[in-house]
Amino acid sequence: MSATGPEDPCGATSSQPAPHSNVDLARIERAVREILAAVGEDPDREGLLETPARVARMYAEMFQGLHQDPAVHLRKFFHEKYDEVVLVRDIRFCSMCEHHLLPFTGVAHIGYVPNGKVLGLSKLARVVETVARRPQVQERMTEQIANLLVDELDAKGVAVILEATHACMTIRGIRKPGSMCVTSAMKGIFRSHLSSRSEIMQLVYGGGKYTTG
Repeated sequence: MSATGPEDPCGATSSQPAPHSNVDLARIERAVREILAAVGEDPDREGLLETPARVARMYAEMFQGLHQDPAVHLRKFFHEKYDEVVLVRDIRFCSMCEHHLLPFTGVAHIGYVPNGKVLGLSKLARVVETVARRPQVQERMTEQIANLLVDELDAKGVAVILEATHACMTIRGIRKPGSMCVTSAMKGIFRSHLSSRSEIMQLVYGGGKYTTG
């Protein structure tokens, strides 16, 4: 079984409320004003006057995952005897690199082999969305998603692959547009059995980007 994910990774999701209650917006606004002044701008000029408030709301939205538990999306499941791979490909996400506070965007591919517990497909996308909304590195995000599925589903195998472009590599520093970072976390039979790992990679890439030999 496989499916593809939703669009609009950096937009607000209709199922989530305005994420301001746990964030000190006024403190962020003051900090943004200081940054603008520090780089030589006038935070009181017309074009920048409302920028600190906009940035504060943006950070509240981008970091709302810090105040949400992604595991809640994995606690409603169906008891089924299905024991083959379940895969959702191309779940789009937008997260924030903790090193430069610049976004990295891409897609997640998540597969698992159930051990009696089968999720609704949208739950995997919700887990990605919640985990993505926080400052982090891609490697940790990959492991977090995989460990959540292992802990909550007791699945026979879990595979998580993230492909993302990082603004910190494309607009600053080395400035290499188009570069892609790929990370993976293989658990259970996807780690211990080469044939299972080859199967999930073939399902994700269809032989186009991955070869077993």
